Amino acid sequence: MIRLCLTATLVLLPSLALAADAATPVREIMETVTKNWADVAEDDSNPPDYVDYFNDEFLQRLYSKDFIAKYREAAKYPAYEDGGSPFDYDVIAMGQDGCSINDLKIEAQPPAGGVTVVKTTFDNTHCFGEREPDWKPAEVDFNVVEEDGRAVIDDILRPQDGDPGSLKAEMLAIAKEGANPTPAEGATQEEQ
Repeated sequence: MIRLCLTATLVLLPSLALAADAATPVREIMETVTKNWADVAEDDSNPPDYVDYFNDEFLQRLYSKDFIAKYREAAKYPAYEDGGSPFDYDVIAMGQDGCSINDLKIEAQPPAGGVTVVKTTFDNTHCFGEREPDWKPAEVDFNVVEEDGRAVIDDILRPQDGDPGSLKAEMLAIAKEGANPTPAEGATQEEQ
């Protein structure tokens, strides 16, 4: 019996370690989200700079190779003419407007199939006033995998209305649309 318990413990330890480590890159990203959305006094002439969740340093340390490849492909088609991000909104706070991040919870789920889902919930609408009776906190889930001996984010999911809201799927769509743009509506044949 003791051998069976010891064997079970040795089998479970690596899984538990990955689950614990899986939260590490998520905590760093969510700390950045919290700082990006922190309340700043209106008279503050030196507000903190917005930190891109996909800057080169974060990409190399916190994301999987597959995520990086999809991001770089999508980034060839920035949302705005001045370049930068392929997104026209904050993909983690899920909007362009919002409140500071309150009640942040980060919880690694048990690993399954080489992926640990790290679930985050937070309130970023508290400053908007009265809420619907069925209001729930925002949820953003991170699929974390082990790559080169470290936990890295492989996808960011924003589940809503039964749609997993995969950021990797969104990046694929941006890259596909950017590579094969549809003609502008109302454009003449010569303009196309």
